Amino acid sequence: MYEEQKLLGNTKQKLPGNAEQILIKNEGQNLIGHKDTEAATEAISVYTDGACKNNPGRGGWAWVIPNGHWACGAEPHTTNQRMELKAVLESLQHVQDGHVNVFSDSTYVVKCFNDRWYEGWLKRGWRTAARKPVANRDLWEPLVHMFLARQHEITWIWVKGHSHNIWNNLADQLASQASVEQRNRRGDTTSTC
Repeated sequence: MYEEQKLLGNTKQKLPGNAEQILIKNEGQNLIGHKDTEAATEAISVYTDGACKNNPGRGGWAWVIPNGHWACGAEPHTTNQRMELKAVLESLQHVQDGHVNVFSDSTYVVKCFNDRWYEGWLKRGWRTAARKPVANRDLWEPLVHMFLARQHEITWIWVKGHSHNIWNNLADQLASQASVEQRNRRGDTTSTC
């Protein structure tokens, strides 16, 4: 299903200061997840991204653990939002235990958890505030349930896309490549750096 590969290039650069932050303040409150700094500093960071050519169209998703594993995959007809969700879902299925900092450039994903959109969806039977069905429920539902089972272990952090963050850029590159090539791959970033 996946081709094992190693990434080329220098990915052992120091991350920019904003990516080193573990606890982020949002209107004076910690983001959902860690309650203390000690737990946050032991967390695994994972960068996720989705891509879609001619949205909707051929899509790809990817996740990267700095100096660790990565994976990417594709779907022939999808949307960018679906690929963003798929990347996060796949990453959390890989990192099943312990504290995780999920970095995403998708406000769609991050706001769902930091602004607690999912609480309203659950109360309304997977309907929006406008009483319409939640889009992409087939991906949101398992992701929300996974989060609820681990909510004290997962922190959601928005990172600006297409900026100077090497890990987010790598996730973007892998997702974009997967959308073009329409194949699944996985590997690690440590052995060839």
